[in-house]
Amino acid sequence: MKEASDARATKDPIVGPGMLVLFVVLVACFAAWGIAADLTTPMVAGFKQIFEMSTFQASLVQLAYFGAYFLLALPAAFINKRFGYKVGLLTGLALAAIGAFAFYPASKIMTYEAFLVALFAMAAGCSILETSANPYVIALGPESTATRRLNFAQSFNPLGTNIGVLLASTLILPKLEAPVGVGALTPAEQQAIRAGQLGAVMGPYLGLGFLLLVIWLVIAIQKSPPIHEEFHPTSEGETEQSVIKTLWGRRRYRFGVVAQFFNVAAQVCCWTYILQYVQQALNGSLELGGYLLQVSLIVFMLSRFLMTWVIGKIRATKVLAALGTLAIVLCLIAVVSPNMVGVAAIVAVSFCLSLMFPTIYGVALQGLGPATKFGAAGLVMAIVGGAIMPLVQGIVIDKTSAAVSFIVPACCFAVVTAFALYDLKAPGGSAELASEA
Repeated sequence: MKEASDARATKDPIVGPGMLVLFVVLVACFAAWGIAADLTTPMVAGFKQIFEMSTFQASLVQLAYFGAYFLLALPAAFINKRFGYKVGLLTGLALAAIGAFAFYPASKIMTYEAFLVALFAMAAGCSILETSANPYVIALGPESTATRRLNFAQSFNPLGTNIGVLLASTLILPKLEAPVGVGALTPAEQQAIRAGQLGAVMGPYLGLGFLLLVIWLVIAIQKSPPIHEEFHPTSEGETEQSVIKTLWGRRRYRFGVVAQFFNVAAQVCCWTYILQYVQQALNGSLELGGYLLQVSLIVFMLSRFLMTWVIGKIRATKVLAALGTLAIVLCLIAVVSPNMVGVAAIVAVSFCLSLMFPTIYGVALQGLGPATKFGAAGLVMAIVGGAIMPLVQGIVIDKTSAAVSFIVPACCFAVVTAFALYDLKAPGGSAELASEA
């Protein structure tokens, strides 16, 4: 049965007939929210310096960003169910653009809370966008190639993250280094320096806002072909209550939501705190930390393209289990070796991260049929892990060190690995589900 499934997955097209143009536009969405997310990641270290706060307080940046993902995912599911994926995409893009443009008044108000509001609005739009785009990509072709299709589309997300970190590293972080003797300056002079730092933060977000508007216009004029979610439908006219009951009854889906929570948590923890780790391990600057974060994301991007090819040959959850185990080992190396070896280990974690999000997403949604829209919302809500666990790691850093704190993502990767092993061992695993389609 598995051999037949693998043969079918090899022969079936990645994208269905007449859907290539829409798929390309969706790929642009993946890149756009990658820029948004990783413009935000270095801001934890940036705001800590600008507003002179603890790591825990600065990590509220991630709480605002990923908390919005949690709160807006379910409303996005209702939008998709009532009006369709295209309206969901346009709504998300518009709200994200508004949030990006809100950085201009925030830079004039010059308070941390104003930036958190702008971040929340932008992330709310990205939440709706991601809730709509991921299942839309899954629906743009045969189910046998759904995981590969989503992995391929998600491969362009790290292209956006690289652009985001490049912008942060070149246009923001170098301007956040406090001048020597800043404590001797008058309050007015310190305020002027802070205004210049916040102005540096504002610029890239305004550019992102214009990019989101361009993508909005392209999708608005693009004719959307009818999408039929044919993944093991259960019955016509299901109510929201019966859909939720269906989702709750799927152990693979429930475990997938938990695994996605800890996957995103591990990703955000590793990428957010590599800057502090570099400062401790190498006595480095924010700029050096931003550079190494850039290297991590390049590794992530190249690995995602590689893994898209690999899972065409090897079952995705087998690869997921192997990479999850490797990620645990790398985090533990970072804990015990806070030096160049530890820095290399953290950078290498991005190789393991590349496969995780789309694979967990695709496996968890298989066979949900009409419940797919709400199932997708649950998986996007799980992104709140990126808000909660960085707070935990921030507390660990404040009480111990950046090196010791990497025990937090190690524990997160253990949950991801457990999900992969569950899918491999459970009856009716993802490979069997594909063969029944």
